[in-house]
Amino acid sequence: MRRALVLLAVLAASPAQAGAWTENEGGAQVIIGATYSGAGTSFDSSGGKTKPAAFQKVWSSIWAEYGWTDDLTLILSPEYAWAKTRDASGFETRASDFAYGGGVRYRIADSFGTLSVQATVKSAGAFDMSVAVDKQSGEQAELRLLYGTNFSLFDRDGFIDVEAGERWIAGARPNETPIDITLGYHVLSDGMALVQSFNVIAGGDARPPYTYYRSHKLEFSWVSDLGHGVSMQSGTYFSPAGQNSLDELGAQVALWVKF
Repeated sequence: MRRALVLLAVLAASPAQAGAWTENEGGAQVIIGATYSGAGTSFDSSGGKTKPAAFQKVWSSIWAEYGWTDDLTLILSPEYAWAKTRDASGFETRASDFAYGGGVRYRIADSFGTLSVQATVKSAGAFDMSVAVDKQSGEQAELRLLYGTNFSLFDRDGFIDVEAGERWIAGARPNETPIDITLGYHVLSDGMALVQSFNVIAGGDARPPYTYYRSHKLEFSWVSDLGHGVSMQSGTYFSPAGQNSLDELGAQVALWVKF
């Protein structure tokens, strides 16, 4: 399970995504992000923080969107991850590689908020345990439903975005159910606070070296409007709970560019 935890933590990095909304026809957005994190303990099969861990991770990504039409947005999402862990005997395991991905988001309705569906694929590279151990392809495909709506509170604008789906994964790692929730609120005219919850729950098809796992991350960040369609996000996240996963603490920064 030690090696499985390395790759699970790489996979569970917070994705930079635009939520349920689609781009206007001809419009585009690029989010360039980087994360550094580590863990000194991990959650056991009962959810307790009882297992020591020595883990470090660097993760970077580009999330690019283009509005093919007002209802259909094209997505390109390359990623890179480097991770290492060390067991009690001092044995060190490392994983690093690129992953290339892409997909589409289609707006189903926007009468009461925005409801959309998103389909993506990824060549998982070292993000998948089967690649790191068995040299298999480790591709994955994901389908998720997204709902987002705007609101106003104390004369300030905010939004909430809720996403849930299914992730089918080749190789030894089980399929997964991702559930992501984002709450954003414009505290200032040029500054927005974000609270995000990222969750991954393993399916029942786990095979060695994997067992059932679930990973939960809670992230707090601030987005500053720099003008001319450019914003900067910085924040930190931690793992409030989990099962057979790392108790991870990390910091991230991202540059948002709107065209």
